[in-house]
Amino acid sequence: MDTVLFDMFGVIARTQSAPSRAALVHASGVGPELFWECYWGERQPYDRGELGGPAYWRSVGRRAGTEFDDRRVAELIELDLASWSRVDEEMVSLVGDLSASGVRLGMLSNIPFEIADMFEADHARILELFPVLGFSCRIGSAKPEPEAFGWCLEGLGVAPGRVLFVDDTERNVVAARDLGLDGHHFTSAEGLREKLAARGLTTG
Repeated sequence: MDTVLFDMFGVIARTQSAPSRAALVHASGVGPELFWECYWGERQPYDRGELGGPAYWRSVGRRAGTEFDDRRVAELIELDLASWSRVDEEMVSLVGDLSASGVRLGMLSNIPFEIADMFEADHARILELFPVLGFSCRIGSAKPEPEAFGWCLEGLGVAPGRVLFVDDTERNVVAARDLGLDGHHFTSAEGLREKLAARGLTTG
């Protein structure tokens, strides 16, 4: 095993903080439970690149039984971008160590165009560590769909059994294992280091 395929959010980049989640709910004018049901319920087409930000947020509004005007849509897009903008420097360092040791790296992230553009502009130093970048909006498929993993495997040029897939979402790890990849459900950098060491991969 000489290849690691990383998820981004919840692994290398941080998930939404409680204040950023509260700001989105407040801006929407929708109750928290209904808001998150609609937010995630409409997210897959957005992540696949089938919808742009304005269309996505109008879909969220319709699902919630309301209509977001242009001002509210623009505010929600801005808040959503900010909520996904933080990175975990400990994990960035770990990935840098893997890259320096010659481990083949790839990334597979469910990410819409607006957030992908933001990361390419603001975090190029991180993305440059990954020769294969499987952004769902650019490849037309999203985890846990087999096509998303297939795109990355083709780019990496390795058999599934040579790849460790790292993701904080259990269903994505299960999907990877079903395709023959090894999988690690990420909960901490320490836990990942132990998994890598067990596979003979060094992190410095």
